[in-house]
Amino acid sequence: MAPQTTVSSAAAPSNGEHDLASEFLDRRTTLDRVRGTLHRYPALSPAVVLVIAIVVFGLLNDRFLAPANLSLITQQVAVVGTLAVAQTLIILTAGIDLSVGAIMVLSSMVIAQTATNNGVPAPLALAVGLGVGIAAGGLNGALVTRLRLPPFIATLGTLNVFTALALLYSRGATVRGTDMPALLPWTGTTFPVLGVRISVGVLIMLSLYVVVALILGRTAWGRHVYAVGDDKESARLAGIRVNRVLMSVYLAAGAIMALAAWIQIGRANAASPNVGMDLNLDSITAVVIGGTSLFGGRGAVWGSLLGALIVGVFRNGLSLAGFDVLYQTLAVGVLVIAAVSIDQWIRKVRK
Repeated sequence: MAPQTTVSSAAAPSNGEHDLASEFLDRRTTLDRVRGTLHRYPALSPAVVLVIAIVVFGLLNDRFLAPANLSLITQQVAVVGTLAVAQTLIILTAGIDLSVGAIMVLSSMVIAQTATNNGVPAPLALAVGLGVGIAAGGLNGALVTRLRLPPFIATLGTLNVFTALALLYSRGATVRGTDMPALLPWTGTTFPVLGVRISVGVLIMLSLYVVVALILGRTAWGRHVYAVGDDKESARLAGIRVNRVLMSVYLAAGAIMALAAWIQIGRANAASPNVGMDLNLDSITAVVIGGTSLFGGRGAVWGSLLGALIVGVFRNGLSLAGFDVLYQTLAVGVLVIAAVSIDQWIRKVRK
């Protein structure tokens, strides 16, 4: 009986004893724990950066936290923030879309021209613009899924195609908001919220984030998007129709770009084929700074909103501080490099 008692006590140590084995297996440094936390919560690091940026720029210039300036920042972020939702969906699948700005411009010109020059009712014009956005996204999806072109190459080509189509369709002419039905520039209407003027476009953007976040987090489609981005072959072996998921992502992204076109019309009170040249890269910048991995499978859509706000805050804060626009671009470039470097470091987390 004595040997049995010894074995039993060794196999099941009392609660007061120290478990040396578990301590040895969990020898993680503080840095490892930080990396693990950032891996679980991708939006945490951009949230910290945003808070620090707001505090610093607020201390550097009293005008930064003025309601009028905060209103300007939120309205400037509306278009990029909306395009960042579309870009997030695509980057989560380990793809990238260089044509988001061009699709938005093409959709905006179709909406404006259809309603203004052809006498089509505004709701129907918006529906036509939505169809154009979905068709453009579908073309990108077909090139990726059917012809198996790398997303970078496919969308680099369609960037030029959609830009040319927008110029040809509009003949290079801008449509002013005063010539449009009231519904089209309505997204630029502002109203006060706690002293800050918020536009209808900002509310539409925030609503879109809520909807997409719920879809990604609580539906099978959302789980499939993450699975495809993490490992396409494993997703296929698990029974997920990879090409169908990819096509649905590009179609959904196209619809979101058309929505961004409506917001852009309200923001500028006009539809111009010459706007949005930087929106392609700005949307990617917002997504990357927001913590979504360029390698796919990891990220949160709310992080992209934080990334868009970070870009807006940095550009605005540096402008108020008297820095040349080139330094603003330099700062954004540094942020992108830092964000990708952090992402590479986070991906090495020990499972």
